[in-house]
Amino acid sequence: MTPRPIRRLKPPLDERSVRRLKVGDFVSITGRIFTARDKVYDMALQLFRGGKRMPLNMRGGVVYHCGPLARKIRGAWQVLSAGPTTSARLDRMQVEFVESTGVRALVGKGGVGEDVARELRRLGCVYLAFTGGAGVLAASAVERVEKVLWQKLGAAEALWVLYVRNFGPLVVAIDLHGGNLYLREGGGAKF
Repeated sequence: MTPRPIRRLKPPLDERSVRRLKVGDFVSITGRIFTARDKVYDMALQLFRGGKRMPLNMRGGVVYHCGPLARKIRGAWQVLSAGPTTSARLDRMQVEFVESTGVRALVGKGGVGEDVARELRRLGCVYLAFTGGAGVLAASAVERVEKVLWQKLGAAEALWVLYVRNFGPLVVAIDLHGGNLYLREGGGAKF
C-alpha cells in the first residue's frame, strides 16, 4: 500500500477544501487555530443565545480541543505542551457550537458520538484526530500565541488563538462522506 501524501490546510477553510478530505488522509495545518474546551463552548453558546457575537470570527476555522500549558517570557507566551483533550465530552454542545461559529474542522482525540458525527457532516465540518500524549509535538508547531481570551476561565480553559506551522500529523477521522474511523464495522475501519 502506497503511503498517502500529507494534505496541507490553511485556515480559514471553505467547504470545498474539507469536502476533498477522506477518512484516513493525513493532514497538517498552517495558520490560525483556536483552542476550546468545555468553558469556552459554554461561554460562546451563552453569547450566541443572548444574541451577541464572539470577540473574534471563527467562520471557516479550526478548533483544537486543547488546554495548552504555557508560560510568559518577556511579555510573550511560549506554549510548552498542547496535547488534545477528549472531544466526546463536548458532545452535548458540539453541534450548536459548530452551527453558531461556522468552524470547518475540529481537532481532538477519541472522536465524537455517532449522532454528533452525522450532524458535523451536515454542517460541513470534519473531525481530525491528533495523537494523545504528544503534547510537546503539538507545541513545537506553535509559532506564536496571537491572543488569549477569557483568561478568567483559567489558562487551560481560556480561548487561545495560535498561529501554527505544519501542525500535525493529523488524521481525518470523520469526513463529510460518511467515513468514520471510530466505527469498526466488519473488524476494522475502511478507508
